[in-house]
Amino acid sequence: MAKFIGEYKAKLDDKGRLIFPSAFKAGMGDEPDLRFVVKKSLFAECLEMYTYRQWENESEAVKSRLNFFNKEHAEFWRAYMRGTAVVEPDGKLGRVSIPKELLSGIGVSKDVVFSGSNHMIEVWAKEKFDAAGLGSDDFVSLAEKILG
Repeated sequence: MAKFIGEYKAKLDDKGRLIFPSAFKAGMGDEPDLRFVVKKSLFAECLEMYTYRQWENESEAVKSRLNFFNKEHAEFWRAYMRGTAVVEPDGKLGRVSIPKELLSGIGVSKDVVFSGSNHMIEVWAKEKFDAAGLGSDDFVSLAEKILG
């Protein structure tokens, strides 16, 4: 299973492409499928990138909890799947084209941060990434609450 760790800066080129971090390519290990599913995060102003295999696992886990004969469940699934895209870094330079609507939806104009979150990659507008961090005291408090 792919593992993504670290933070890497990139800039949109004139055609709206980003250079995919080489460390993340290396973190894919023996993953034969280089496609990613990209979607807006539920909890932050960023995008989430899942390897296609990880996306299948995550979405199947969500889908298994739903009853599609229940209107709320069907509406939830529709909203959950809305705004997703499949992208694949090109083989030569490792550029990736994320749909413009997804990037503009999180405020990307030029500078981007790819942030590894182990099982997925978060894609942030650099300014929003810089502003989103927890302070040290807040992190300690949250760690105690969740793990304590």
